[in-house]
Amino acid sequence: MQGDEQGRAVSATGLVVVDKEAGWTSHDVVARCRRLFGQRRVGHAGTLDPDATGVLLVGLGRATRLMRFLTALPKTYEAEIVLGTNTSTLDASGEVVGEWDMSDVTLAQVRAAAGHLTGTIEQIPPMVSAVKIGGRRLHELARQGIEVDRPPRRVHVYRFDVEPVADRPGVYRAEVECSSGTYIRVLAEDIGTALGGGAHIGCLRRTRIGSFGESEMRTLDLLTPDAILTPAQAMRDLAFVTVGDEIATLIGRGLPLDRVPIGAVGKGPWAMLDQEGNLLAVYAATDTDRIKPAVVVTGT
Repeated sequence: MQGDEQGRAVSATGLVVVDKEAGWTSHDVVARCRRLFGQRRVGHAGTLDPDATGVLLVGLGRATRLMRFLTALPKTYEAEIVLGTNTSTLDASGEVVGEWDMSDVTLAQVRAAAGHLTGTIEQIPPMVSAVKIGGRRLHELARQGIEVDRPPRRVHVYRFDVEPVADRPGVYRAEVECSSGTYIRVLAEDIGTALGGGAHIGCLRRTRIGSFGESEMRTLDLLTPDAILTPAQAMRDLAFVTVGDEIATLIGRGLPLDRVPIGAVGKGPWAMLDQEGNLLAVYAATDTDRIKPAVVVTGT
């Protein structure tokens, strides 16, 4: 362990909002956080490609069990879409596999194409993604020169704004707000195809996951214990329910509750807090009036 990391190491539980830098894999970030915070149990919510930057949510200790609720949150990205060139990876890191003269494409046409990709759409995962087919990750197969059929996945694009980049013809800056599982590089490729050519992503930055944005994130070099959010703060995008001691005891035992507690809003999942505001568990709805624990934090 390096000297500065030794000084910062603590046995931590909670969440840190990391500003992932280019050149780091999400696994690299997890490994560094494991050393920084003296935790063996570390995980992240939502993989970022090595060349991509921005928000990566990293759970520490017991909070790693909560990451699935963060992975499901909507995400916002900023990207550069480069018209006229397709690459093997659909981004700037790949080899050029197709070129077109798209100099006559107008901003209005690009915005119209983006509009057609807004709402609920279907995407085919790229071969360079981490999706598993037949127990193998697609990017592993791609490295072996193997291409397989991939079933389309339904995603939702809430917003797809496009602006031209000054002094760079054919390059457009896009801001995309979308559901979890949306591939921005596929959106770029689809825009190129819709306009009669091809396109790839020049650069990609994730600026938000749910309510966690750029104002909270820190680069790895600036991560210190004061950056750790509590498990309750990590679940702030869920509906909160504060319970009394009697129900808190049932929750601590991992028992279902006969009915949704007073104050619960929506269809869940719900973050269950004690009277001091500590996260006890996350509960989910069932087909009956009962609710059941999805993750129990207290007592583990």
